[in-house]
Amino acid sequence: MHHHLTTPYRDQLQAQRASLLAQLTQQRGGLVDRAEAQGRAPQPEESHAQTATERELAFALDERETAEIAAIDAALQRIADGHYGACTECGTDIPAARLHAAPEAERCIHCQEALEHARHA
Repeated sequence: MHHHLTTPYRDQLQAQRASLLAQLTQQRGGLVDRAEAQGRAPQPEESHAQTATERELAFALDERETAEIAAIDAALQRIADGHYGACTECGTDIPAARLHAAPEAERCIHCQEALEHARHA
C-alpha cells in the first residue's frame, strides 16, 4: 500500500489509541478516587467483595483495552514498515472498507473468520 494512502489510517489509529489510554487512566483514576472519597478504612466484610469486583472489572477492562492498544501499536508498526493493509496470514490486500471500519485489522475477513471459528471450536 502506498505511503500517502496510510496517513488517514495512521491518524485514526493514533486517535483511537489516545482515547483508549484516556479511558484506562480515567478508570484507574475513578477507582482510586472512589476509594479515597469514602475516606474510611474499608469494613472487612461489606466492602471486600465490592473492591474485589471492582478490581476484577477494572482488570477485565484493562485487559481488553490493553489488547486493543497492542493491536493498534502493531498496525502503526506495519504502517511504519510499509506492510500495512496486507493480511498477515495470507498476504492478500485487506479491503479499504474493512480497514476504514477497523484500521487495526491485521487479517482479511476470511482469515479472521477462520481464526475465530478455530477459537470457538
